[in-house]
Amino acid sequence: MRSISRFRKTTLVTSSVLCAGLVLSACGESEEKKDSGKAKSEATVTVATAKGDLDVPVKPAKVAALDNTSFATLKAFGVKPVAVPKALLPKEGFEDWQNDSSIKDIGTHREPKFEALNAAEPDVIIGGYRFSDHHDKLAKIATTVDVSPSDEAKDGYVNALKTQTQELGKIFGQEAKAKEIVGALDKAEKDAAAATKGESVFLAVASAGKIDNGASRIGRLSQPLNLKNVLSAEGEDSTSVHNDSGLAPETVAKLNPDWVIMLDRDAAVGTEDGSEAVAAKKIVDGMEAWDKTTFRKQDQVIYLASDFYVTEGAQAYTDAFNQVATAFTAAG
Repeated sequence: MRSISRFRKTTLVTSSVLCAGLVLSACGESEEKKDSGKAKSEATVTVATAKGDLDVPVKPAKVAALDNTSFATLKAFGVKPVAVPKALLPKEGFEDWQNDSSIKDIGTHREPKFEALNAAEPDVIIGGYRFSDHHDKLAKIATTVDVSPSDEAKDGYVNALKTQTQELGKIFGQEAKAKEIVGALDKAEKDAAAATKGESVFLAVASAGKIDNGASRIGRLSQPLNLKNVLSAEGEDSTSVHNDSGLAPETVAKLNPDWVIMLDRDAAVGTEDGSEAVAAKKIVDGMEAWDKTTFRKQDQVIYLASDFYVTEGAQAYTDAFNQVATAFTAAG
């Protein structure tokens, strides 16, 4: 009886040890998986930003997209953001972001909704450009990346778009797609430069039913081209096109530019007072003072895409350069 008792005790102890070993083994395996997953999620890449080099999580799961110049590139990368400034979304091409209630609306750069952004719990915020003044507040919510283009960039705004695209490609593991986007921009820029031969151009903006000098905003477009601006941005205090400088149509007529490149601000964001926007072409066609100008007589007015004012990214400039190349080549 005693031997049987001892056998039972030995069996129980052995079984207990085996069970404990299995549990510990399972726990160890579980911990290894956790650690492995954790290590994967904490992988970072160093990105050159407006604030200096920054270690950014690779392929972040939850992204807040605030810089409108990055929207088309992020969409091309297959990124679905958790938060965006919906008022800055283009009217076409982003209906899925606009209508998706799971994507939080964080207001605009003028009145950002930081609480909504915080509630979205982003891993990474793509900031800068219109939201550059809010960088410090954004950085308290999550890693904030400012790779937005700038007129002050070493090689100019257009080249800054290429750098932006490449840096975003590194973050999202989309280097090949980024190279494709930059390649298309390079080609369009070179084609436009080759098609322009020193012609004079008025860079215009249509806003509130008037035509004004838009050189402070779209001078970026003509910078790499062989064009001569009849009005510079000198004396304008920013890249804003909200103000009425009082430019008279007769002044433009006297300068008699060969071409006009037009940014229609109201087509993108509407009028300040909520009234119905007047199309830029209708304003241009109605200017009697321009009846004898070269650009009117030869129909040499290029109207940028209606959403250009709220895109301004690599794809928008690719399209604009292609417009220039096509129009100038056709004109001979």
